[in-house]
Amino acid sequence: MTDLRAYLDRTAALAQQMPLDVIETVIQRIVDAGDTDHTIFVLGNGGSAATASHFANDLGKGDVTGSPRRLRVMALTDNVPLMTAWANDTEYRRVFAEQLRNFVRAGDVVIGVSASGRSPNVLEAMRLGRAAGACTIGFTGQSGGELKDLVDHCVRVPSDNVQHIEDFHLVAFHLVYAHLRDTYLNRPDGR
Repeated sequence: MTDLRAYLDRTAALAQQMPLDVIETVIQRIVDAGDTDHTIFVLGNGGSAATASHFANDLGKGDVTGSPRRLRVMALTDNVPLMTAWANDTEYRRVFAEQLRNFVRAGDVVIGVSASGRSPNVLEAMRLGRAAGACTIGFTGQSGGELKDLVDHCVRVPSDNVQHIEDFHLVAFHLVYAHLRDTYLNRPDGR
């Protein structure tokens, strides 16, 4: 039981260290994309793929009902046939970049999730997004890996424990979504 309590104690301590200033910037970039009818692309590798899909679901639907304001959002983790086709015909590191190439425009937002900041397929997509003129945002761990240097904004969970990093990526996404829901999506004028 000591290990269980220690994990929760560390989780509570990390909550106080989250980079809220960067998360607020992420919120503003998503609002900017929404106001200009741009698309938000979300992607991640491994467990971060599930987190990316979850965030896209929240942004695309969440608990918003009847709101005039909607966000254009796409999880590049959800089309398994397309991902496996790109992996088979090129290489796995291209599975997100090749999907992104079909859609990304200047002014869009590309959000990449990688606990290590070193996932080759996430890095490739960030490079492509940046070259296309999209705002690039990374969610990673304490070191940031290469991802931190490829993005405009980086939310770095102050831990090197993968489970804590993944926990707080979802917490950060819920912070972003809850704020957007309460201040942007559910307001009658959408502003």
